[in-house]
Amino acid sequence: MDNTLRYRGYTGFVHFDTDTRCFYGRILGISDVITFQGSSVKDLEKDFYNAVDEYLATCQKLGKAPEKPFPGRCVLHIPSELHCAIALAAKKQHKSINSWIADTCKEAIK
Repeated sequence: MDNTLRYRGYTGFVHFDTDTRCFYGRILGISDVITFQGSSVKDLEKDFYNAVDEYLATCQKLGKAPEKPFPGRCVLHIPSELHCAIALAAKKQHKSINSWIADTCKEAIK
């Protein structure tokens, strides 16, 4: 089950509150807080699309560049022994550490 909505490059993660019988969510991958909700899937999708459109319009009005979700940079803090093991594994496959990690992650999420 995929609890996400996608629109204009933005991804929203959706939750369902069993007490209020309402869907709600938040845009992932940016520091600005953008939320959306709806009492039906149709309402949820509409509010999600409106939230993204309003965010982009507000950024334009303020002369601020909108944040791009998941820009492709990810800082990891790992033990030096693991860093060394990754570097060796990448070297054995004639890959950069970045390529090795990206390939390994792609395999892991299949």
